[in-house]
Amino acid sequence: MNTPLPPADELALIDRELGQLDARRLYLLARRDWLLRQPAPLVWGAPAAAAAPGRPKEASAPGAQNLLLTLGAVLLAVAALAFTLISWGSLGIGGRSAVLAVVTAAALVTPAPLLRRGLRSTAESVAAVGLLLTVLDAYALFAVGIPAADADAATAYAAGAAAVLAAAWAGYGRALPALRIPLPAALLTAQLPLPLAALAADAGPAELGWALLATAALDLALAASAPARWPARAAWIPAAALGAGALLIGLSESAVAASAADAAAPAALLAAVAALGVAAAWRIPGAWPAATAGGLAAVAALGGTARPELAPGWAVVTHLALALPLLAAVRVTALPEPVRLGLARAGAGIAGLAALWGCAATVTALAARLRVLDEVWAATTPAAGVPLAQPGVAAPVALLLAAGAARWLSRVLPGRPEPAVMAVALGWGGLFTAPLPLGLPVAAVLAAQLAVTAAAGLLALRSPDRPTAIAAGAVALLGAGNVSLAALDGRAATFAVLGLLGSGCAAGAAYGPAPRWARSGAAALAVGYATALVVALSALTDLAAPWWALPVLAVPAAVTAAGPGLGAQRLAAEAAAGAAGLLALALACGDAPVLALTLALAGVVCAGSAVRADRRALGWAAGVLFVAAAWVRLASAGVGTAEAYTLPVTLPALAVGFLRRRRDPAASSWTAYGPGLAVTLLPSLAAAWGDPHWPRPLLLGAAALGLTLAGAHHRLRAPLLLGGGTLAAVALHELAPYVVQVVDALPRWLPPALAGLLLLAVGATYEKRLRDARRLRSALGRLH
Repeated sequence: MNTPLPPADELALIDRELGQLDARRLYLLARRDWLLRQPAPLVWGAPAAAAAPGRPKEASAPGAQNLLLTLGAVLLAVAALAFTLISWGSLGIGGRSAVLAVVTAAALVTPAPLLRRGLRSTAESVAAVGLLLTVLDAYALFAVGIPAADADAATAYAAGAAAVLAAAWAGYGRALPALRIPLPAALLTAQLPLPLAALAADAGPAELGWALLATAALDLALAASAPARWPARAAWIPAAALGAGALLIGLSESAVAASAADAAAPAALLAAVAALGVAAAWRIPGAWPAATAGGLAAVAALGGTARPELAPGWAVVTHLALALPLLAAVRVTALPEPVRLGLARAGAGIAGLAALWGCAATVTALAARLRVLDEVWAATTPAAGVPLAQPGVAAPVALLLAAGAARWLSRVLPGRPEPAVMAVALGWGGLFTAPLPLGLPVAAVLAAQLAVTAAAGLLALRSPDRPTAIAAGAVALLGAGNVSLAALDGRAATFAVLGLLGSGCAAGAAYGPAPRWARSGAAALAVGYATALVVALSALTDLAAPWWALPVLAVPAAVTAAGPGLGAQRLAAEAAAGAAGLLALALACGDAPVLALTLALAGVVCAGSAVRADRRALGWAAGVLFVAAAWVRLASAGVGTAEAYTLPVTLPALAVGFLRRRRDPAASSWTAYGPGLAVTLLPSLAAAWGDPHWPRPLLLGAAALGLTLAGAHHRLRAPLLLGGGTLAAVALHELAPYVVQVVDALPRWLPPALAGLLLLAVGATYEKRLRDARRLRSALGRLH
């Protein structure tokens, strides 16, 4: 072995390591002797069991203890219930009193010494049994003292018993603060006395609401008194539940009130809920939901008294007007943050609900214009002046008020884009629908809505805030579509609206400072409106609808001619022009000769665009359109021969492939000649298999033979394989009848016998066949 150390140094290192090993061995032997001389342990199995690392503990000692204590408490509770319900009647008055006093006292007193000895879990279990026994004591007293009580008396007794038990349990928990069960149990039981007392007194919904609210107030007082102590810090949970119940009762009663006098009582309850919610948010940190509920209740209290005297729509506007001042709480720094946040959210929530209601009414009004499509240019459909279904003018007013609030919030909260977007959308909705319910002339309505649409479009072009600009562009597009739909009711309105909107979109596309996406959208809309104008002008003539396709094609032709002059908007304009071309084809589908002419003209447009270097791909579209035009023209002339459709494609394709091979000799024959040959060979082969006559198979076979020979001569794979495959298929088609006759004349056993012999022959020469197949594949691989 080779080492980097000299032999003398390495020998010294080895001796030193061996000396250390000998010293360690002597120490371990001495330690072993000492351990053997020690007395044996008394319990041999304990260390081994404790040292076993792989055995998991299935239950911890505290867990097992708590399980046993819980089971014991449950069994004692079951026994107490059974005694109270079953064996109670077999004892006299004295016996009953003695049993209840002894058992309850024992269960309540026992936890004290248990706690002094440190048995807290046992004390908790016994205390739980004691609390249950107090409930059974109350039931027993009721069963003995009031045996024939009706439902109201039983409810009243339950209310009093709940109050006494809550107070007793609270005192018991104060006396033994180490117990965790009595105080939460007292808190939950304290929620029952006032609601049960209201039910016992046959109180109405308003009185029950007051009982719930008073209980919630007591809970909140407890929560505010010691927010860091248990169970005071959990008192807000039942307070929130009972306060929500009181709020719902007040809202439902206010909603069904038939007059202002009837709404007074629910309004008072709602006002109290509002005061309690704001007070809770003022005293308890993080309690902004209480302030939100208080703000909702305050608006409902004030608006509920006015609602019976107002129309439904104006009632919504009234509630919205009352809620908007709550938004100003955001700027009142004198209020605690939970109060400011809760009140502002209450105002925003009511404004959002009112905005949704206004949007629903607006959508209904705008959708009514779809009736114009039943009869265009009828001048009888009330398209522009359709009044809002209900509640009329109130919906635009609600939208405008909500838009104003959103705009104010956008200034108060400059970092959030949502208020500005909502302001744009709601403001457009209110202004766009405001003329509808006023009974204005159709021209005035359309003019006002065009002005609103133009303002939204201008905002989309000039706004520096991208979300606001996008929202403005979206509502401008929606407004333009709706006004265009309404204008279809009259001819003059149609041309006026389409012309104005098209001109405005063209001007927007040319507005340089605007964002690129806005100008591109305006350019696409300008092309669309130009197409719509051409269709409208064509409708004025006596031409049939298919002939409208020819003037429609003038729009894509104009866009193609403009070309690079469109600048950054060229792509959007060309996309819209493509849609116009598809519309022209759809219009021409009703007349085959017109469709052929339209396809040819569309091909000319695509070819003209493909002249430019950056639009070469449209040359493929032009070729497809020219071929489709030829096919449609042949079909309209009654030509049924497949080759009349395929040969006009094959010959130019082969010419293109030949030129491609001349420029690039390395190009594959499949790329150069494969598509052109397949376009004719495959359809002709399919036609030949269904042709009972001989000329087509003969001509196809001769052409396939020529292709096969040409491919073999020039060593081209595509002609060789396509021609050979077609020739084989044609030969099989021609020989098939004779093969069938021969097979029918043969005995039934002969085909299986011949198949078996063939398999034997192939198996015997398998290796030679594989070698021949490899040679054939190699030969084909050498072809181009």
